Formats: sequence, C-alpha cells, structure tokens
Amino acid sequence: MLFKHPELLYALLLLLIPIIIHLFQLRRFQKVEFTNVQFLKNVVLQTRKSSQLKKWLTLFIRLLLLAAIIVAFAQPYTSKFQNLKINTKTVIYLDNSFSMQAKGEKGELLRRAVQDVISVMNDKDEITVFTNSNTFKNATKKTVKNELLNLEYTSNQLNYDAVILKGKQLFNKEASTLKHLVLISDFQQQQKDLIIAPDSLININLVQLKPINTNNISIDSVYISKTNASNIELTVLLKQQDNTVRDISISLFNNDNLIAKTSVNSNGELKGTFTLPDNNEINGKITIEDANLQFDNTLYFNINQRPKINVLTINSANDNYLKRVFTDDEFSYKATAFNQLNYNDIEQQSLIVLNELDNLPLALINALKTFSNNGGYILTIPSISIDKSSYNQLFTNYSNMVFGSINTSEKKLTTINYSHPIYSDVFDKKVSNFQYPKVNSFYELTSGSSPILQFEDGKPFLLQSGNLFVFSSALNPKNSNFIDSPLIVPTLYNIGRQSLQLPKLYYTIGRENTFDINTTMQQDDILKLKSSVAEIIPQQRTYSNKVTITTSETPDLAAIYEIANKTEILEHISYNYNRNESEMSYLSLNTIKNAKITNSIPQIFNDIKSDVNVNELWKWFVIFAIILLVLEMLILRYFK
Repeated sequence: MLFKHPELLYALLLLLIPIIIHLFQLRRFQKVEFTNVQFLKNVVLQTRKSSQLKKWLTLFIRLLLLAAIIVAFAQPYTSKFQNLKINTKTVIYLDNSFSMQAKGEKGELLRRAVQDVISVMNDKDEITVFTNSNTFKNATKKTVKNELLNLEYTSNQLNYDAVILKGKQLFNKEASTLKHLVLISDFQQQQKDLIIAPDSLININLVQLKPINTNNISIDSVYISKTNASNIELTVLLKQQDNTVRDISISLFNNDNLIAKTSVNSNGELKGTFTLPDNNEINGKITIEDANLQFDNTLYFNINQRPKINVLTINSANDNYLKRVFTDDEFSYKATAFNQLNYNDIEQQSLIVLNELDNLPLALINALKTFSNNGGYILTIPSISIDKSSYNQLFTNYSNMVFGSINTSEKKLTTINYSHPIYSDVFDKKVSNFQYPKVNSFYELTSGSSPILQFEDGKPFLLQSGNLFVFSSALNPKNSNFIDSPLIVPTLYNIGRQSLQLPKLYYTIGRENTFDINTTMQQDDILKLKSSVAEIIPQQRTYSNKVTITTSETPDLAAIYEIANKTEILEHISYNYNRNESEMSYLSLNTIKNAKITNSIPQIFNDIKSDVNVNELWKWFVIFAIILLVLEMLILRYFK
C-alpha cells in the first residue's frame, strides 16, 4: 500500500497522548463502607471491573477511529508502480495485409480488429497506430477513427522483425515511460519463425486473430503453353489448400467482355486451358469464385502485338546459324558484310552481332560505344586471329574484360550457369549427361563478371558484362561444334530477347520489374501508366529507339494499365498481387518467449490499463472511521 501524502502519517504519533492520559490518570474510586452488608461489597467490585473494561474498549475504538481518519487524509492506494503519475505509451501494429480478408467469428479479421481497437479507446487516449502502409502517430480516437474504418488492404506485408523494429522506433526515449507494443495480426507463416529478443523497456503483446475457415482457392499463374500459326493456348493454374472435391468455374474476359468459360474439378489437375486467336490484342482478366480470400480470385494479363526486335549482324564469317535463330516472326534480322557496313544502321538496332571480325576499326568502336550507352546490346564472336588490342579497346567500359593469349588445346564445355537470366526459363532441372560441345582453340578471357558457360577447367566460354556478351572462341565449324549443340538456340535466342525486354503477360506488384517500350520519344516526353484507379509516372530511361521502364513498389493496385505518351496509348501492361498470402498457414505462438500472447483485443487493452490502474483506498478508511464512531456511540449508550 502506497500513500499520496505519506507525511501526514506522522500524526499517528499523536495517538500516544490519550494512551498516556489513560494510563496516568489520577482519579480514584472513593471507598464507602457499609457495615455488615456483604452484598453491597460485591456490587462495588463488579462495577469497578465493568468500568475498566468499558474505558479500555472506548480507548481502543477511539484510537482506531483517529488512526483511520489520519490514514484517510494520507490517501492510501495500491498500484504496480510506486510512481503515481507514471506516463504510458501504447503503439499498435494493425496488419492490413490481404490474408486479413479471411472471415473470423465476427466477420473479416481486419474489420473486426478495427472495431475492437476503436471500442477500447477513450476519447482522451493518445496512441500510435501503424499498418503495412500507414502510420498514425499520437492519434486520438476522434482523429484516427475514420482513417481506421476506411483502411484498405495492401499487398505489402512487413515481416515481423521489421514490424517490431519499426514499433520500437515509434516510442519516445524517456526511460520512465511505460511502453506497450501491441501486434494485431493473423501471424501468417512467413519464411522464418518469429523470434523476439528480450527487452526490459518495452512490453510486447501479440494478438493473434484466427479465421474459421482455411480452405482457400486461388489463381496461381497464367502462361502461354502452345502456339501455332493461327492460335495460342492459354493455361491457367489454380491452387487449393484442402482436399475437398468441388467444381471450380474459370471465366476469361477481354476488357469487360466474357469471351470464354471453363470448369475444372479439384479431384484432378487444377489446370484450365483456353484457345485464343493469334495476333489479337487481349486485355485479359481471369476470375474464379471463392468465398474466402478475395484478392487472389482475379488475375490480369495482356497479350499485345509484339514488335520485332532489330538485329544487325556484321559478318566476316558464315551467318546461316544466326539466321535460323533470329527468325522473321520475332526478329527483324539484317546481315551485312564488314566492308559494306552502313554506320547509320547501327543506332536503329537492339542487338548487334560482331561475327568473327579480325579487327575493329576505331570508327566502329566509337559507334558501338555510343550504341551501348543508348541501351543497345552487343554480341561478340571473335575469329581465330583477332587484333586483341582493338577488341580490348571496345571492352574498356565492361568490368575490366580483356582478351588474353590464344589457347590451342581442345576443351569441352561442361558448366552452365542455370541461374543466369538467359537460362532461367530453359531448363526444368540441372543437366549432367548431355553431349558436351567442344572447341579447338579459345582466348583467355578475364573479367569481373561470372561466366554464363564454362569449360571443363573453369575458364569462361561466354560472359556478360552490362550490355555486352562475349564468346571466348570462334563458333565456325572448323573451330567448334557449339552451333550444332542444343545450347545454341536458347543461348542466342534469349540474348536477342534480352536486348529488347518486351513486357510479359503480367508482372507482380512489389518486385522490381523492368521492360522496354519500342518507341521514339521527343525531348521532355514522359511515359505514364494509367488505369481506371490510378495514374503514375514510373522510373524510366529514354534511349534513341526505346524507353526502359522500371517499377517496384508502384503501382500498388492490381489492374491493367495503359502505357501512354500524352494521349497516345502505346501498349497495355498488367500488374497482379503477390500470391504468397494465398497460403493460409499460420505461426503457432505458444513457444514464443518475451511476449504476452492472447487472441482478444479487449482483453489485452484491459490488461494494459490494469497495469497503471490506481486503487484509491481512502474511502474505505472513511467508511471504517464512521463504523467505529457508531460503535463507540453504541458502547457508551448501551454498555452499562
């Protein structure tokens, strides 16, 4: 028990005064003798004993009465903290990721959580609330209520370590402040477990909200599975978490027009296919019906008219294998002999292939450097007798790449960098038993870049540095059988495709996405991404014949966007939400240490308030004093 005014307790010493007076009082009973009356002697003896008991009882009650009044004025109270005026600070993390769309016992998890937070707030309370996308610092119920009620879902879910770190940063640095960090989430399973480090200054509270149904069906992905002269086959993959057998309807829209519909049974392969005419532009939307999570029931995609990629080959050797790779359906291939090169053709290309040139004149080197600086790609295939100094002069801007001496020993090509972009979609698994290509001679090639293809001794056969691809060996049949290998087509084809990164069917919000728009821009022109719900200016870099666009955090809304230059619509592009949150699996918080765990928002806030509640006891002492006063009056009146 603590006191607001402990100095008043010194008044309890005054209780000694009536005790002293009682013990040392000088009054005596006067003795009167009655002869031969024994009965009167007994009455006098009994009267004296009753009088003494009454006095001691009255004294004891009066002492308690005075003590109760003194203690009441000292204002006693009970609290967990000795400081009566301790400051408290509460920071709340409210998870507004898509997984919080799931239905709990009282509706959507996020909407129920918002209602509970608002209901436990007093009008004068100041708290800080932050979500995955917003922060409301030192807000009152009046200022934050509408913001929370209108809170939107987001695809950008912070990992829990980042949430705790951000929450701690929102507290002030006063050591005397009682700090509570409350995390309200479904605690969906992420890549690693949640580990909370001990912190003596901040009390961490975890409120886990659980859905009543974890059976979710989602659209996982869409891809073009087959193509022919007139049609393309579009495949839709679905994902289901439970084993319940059901029919799932899949609808395909072009803009807002339903153009096809199919159904799959979850007892079989969750895959639906649509056949579409080739060379048609489609602003596509695929939908399914599922009552659980809503964000993954729709997927947007685009099939645009694909512009041809300009490829120029400067030849001093046969280029028939290049013509077979860079076909007319996707590439605009142009070949010229080295001595007939028109330098004006260079700036219009996306990829230039130097096909076994012995020497690179200075004019060509300067033209290629300008071309590369404007976003163009160069593929270098050396001859068996090059002028190394001219090649190395071209390489000066590319990670210290240098052609060294020629090695005339036969080498097999045995190592593939499967993670490199030109092979990332080629192989389903690593190949170890294919027929290795070989070369009869190659140049020692050094660079700061990782090789794409390597010989059996680890030396590089193919390297990339920025916009430059370099083979270390001539590819003509006399020196190598690489052009007869299955690797030649995906290698050259994907180098050509990478030189102009045309938009994919769709992109995922939150990842870094880069693509090229084949257009010529005027000075001060800017490309914009426009949809019915948003308009943004993405990061972009303009070259002579294309614009490279890079997006990451924006756009943040799934939709089909127009790529527009002022009023001209160049192409369409689609963005979709990441499907990670479609997986409705959750952390078990039972083993988490250094945090208080509950599943009730009102309960956790009641516990927080009880930590600083002050139970004032002075009223009870006043009531006790009144009871003693009444008791004294009864004793004086009825105790004879």
